[in-house]
Amino acid sequence: MKDAFGAPQSLLVLGGTSEIGLATARRLIAHRTRTVWLAGRPSPALDAAADDLRGRGAYVQTVAFDALDTESHETVLGKIFTEGDIDMVLLAFGIPGDQERDEEEPLAAVRVAQTNYTGAVSAGLVCAGALQAQGHGSLVVLSSVAGERARRADFIYGSSKAGLDVFTQGLGDALHGTGVHVMVVRPGLVVPDAAAVRGAGARGTAGGPLATIPFTRTPLVTTPGAVADAIVTGLRRRSETVWVPGALRAVMSALRHVPRPLFRRLPV
Repeated sequence: MKDAFGAPQSLLVLGGTSEIGLATARRLIAHRTRTVWLAGRPSPALDAAADDLRGRGAYVQTVAFDALDTESHETVLGKIFTEGDIDMVLLAFGIPGDQERDEEEPLAAVRVAQTNYTGAVSAGLVCAGALQAQGHGSLVVLSSVAGERARRADFIYGSSKAGLDVFTQGLGDALHGTGVHVMVVRPGLVVPDAAAVRGAGARGTAGGPLATIPFTRTPLVTTPGAVADAIVTGLRRRSETVWVPGALRAVMSALRHVPRPLFRRLPV
């Protein structure tokens, strides 16, 4: 259960090596979260992430989880909930893909869609059902601004996030009044802190080199830490939708209404 200050005592991160997921876990541990589950493919990176969080004072367990193995989700995730209540689930897995390659190799495009959408729908429904059964908890889903409108540069990735975004909104409506809080998070281009300063040499949520994407040096770019801060604030406020940075809400509201012939000519 959440403590007297509203902070979750237990956290499950789906995508246990996600930079945003781990940044969120660190902040929540600082706010009295004591139990963390990191679900992801077994790897040295997953073990290192668990060790880092243990060093911050949390009891951390790792569990083998594969977004593409949807038939295993109910069993794998169900076992976690049998260990005790989970106050917050953060669905943080996903792959950007490679737009040029994915257009030429349909099976690669299918992998992006199955990971980002099908796998997320499966895991999301399993966790939502478990949260509803325990009568409380928050499900936080990482979407992306890329899902707000199709761009030539990343429409395969963007379409998977668009589907996930709509699914999460609908799931939130379905769970309204059950005690389960659902929040969708829409980050802009997410770059490591150092890359945000340099303005180049990294990859963002759009999946392409940041140096070729407009706004790299503007406030419309964000970092894992900034997204984590927004998630913690959104939890406290019980928000349903969080934009990171907040200015993206106005930007995307305008871009959604730009006529397609003109939108094709924009450097976005």
